[in-house]
Amino acid sequence: MAEEKQKQEEKKQKPKQEKKELKEEKKPMKEERYESLVRIFGYDIPGTKNIYAGLTRIKGISWSISNAACIKLGMPRNKRIQDLSKDEIKKIENFLKNLEVLPFMKNRRFDPETGKTSHLYGSDLDIREEFDIKRLKQMKSYIGIRHGANQPVRGQRTRSHFRKKKVAIVGKKAIKQPIKSTGK
Repeated sequence: MAEEKQKQEEKKQKPKQEKKELKEEKKPMKEERYESLVRIFGYDIPGTKNIYAGLTRIKGISWSISNAACIKLGMPRNKRIQDLSKDEIKKIENFLKNLEVLPFMKNRRFDPETGKTSHLYGSDLDIREEFDIKRLKQMKSYIGIRHGANQPVRGQRTRSHFRKKKVAIVGKKAIKQPIKSTGK
């Protein structure tokens, strides 16, 4: 009798165990995916991005420059950044250092100091932009004046935008007393 009871209990427990196993199997398995970062020109680019979109994460590289890099280097635009070899990354960096594209695609055309056309990246681009704005302010050009006043520079309207919030002073208002006139 004791043996029969044990067998019956085992039969009852088996379906419960099987149900638990089925539930565990039904749960979607969360894949542990480590996102690799690739460093190009001092910028960390997520490995899940493709080359075309990933290169635009670098300050100073537009979509057109990114597209030109993919075409000139013969790399597919939809290839993932994490799939690039070290040689391919070096090729990309060398191409960006010695950018061979048409002059109108570069971001520093006819530099006022040197007169040459060049392309700047990252902090160099920020520094040059600051110096240009300072130069425009010193010249007191229209654009420099607009920069100094924190107003839009490129002809946008200011009727509904570009308003700066003014801090309201909370307190009692001075009550004006009517002036009594001494009429004769």
